[in-house]
Amino acid sequence: MFIHPWDAGLDDAEWQSWLAEGHDFGQLSVNGLPGEPPAVVPTHFTHEGSRLLVHLARPNPVWAAVERDPHVLFTVVGDYAFVPGPWRAKDGVPPVEGVPTSYYATVQFTCRATVVDDPEAKAELLRRQLAHFQPDGDHAPVAAGEPPYGRMLSGIRGLHLDVTDVRAKFKYDDQKPVAHRERVADRLAARGEGLDVPTARQQRRRLDHLGPWQP
Repeated sequence: MFIHPWDAGLDDAEWQSWLAEGHDFGQLSVNGLPGEPPAVVPTHFTHEGSRLLVHLARPNPVWAAVERDPHVLFTVVGDYAFVPGPWRAKDGVPPVEGVPTSYYATVQFTCRATVVDDPEAKAELLRRQLAHFQPDGDHAPVAAGEPPYGRMLSGIRGLHLDVTDVRAKFKYDDQKPVAHRERVADRLAARGEGLDVPTARQQRRRLDHLGPWQP
């Protein structure tokens, strides 16, 4: 992933806070088996310190590739929007000559994967995920050998993804003048399609932190 200096995360706290806002769905990318393309699996995940927790169905074809090469990439993308060319035209330039772009936030984790097959270890992984996704505890106990989940554990495998590197990118035209960024954020909020509103919110947040871009 290419990251311009002005698109880089401000610090670890920025991407950690962004994930904590509810960005807990991503794509697991695994090196393919010989002669096959890489495998990409969309899935929810739980982020705990330097580890991501994932579980997938046992029939998922990704397992053979993970066991052959445990070096994987996990990518989270959100708060994205298409910005039309006329919105980005410089002063004095015809709007139709403006260059369009995409705004987005993304975090990429380089990880080493460990497959979790022990029933109790899988139950613990699920308990930790449910603590995140259903914090009210509105679910039956998850215990190996106990109904209702115990009999289902054989149908899944878990993954501990130990993070070895993190790259974060927040692409919101931070290199542009303040007035330009304010104007685009206003237009995104007014358009209000898809993820326009949260995208505008991210642009304004970055603007508040950075102000005019300083190389």
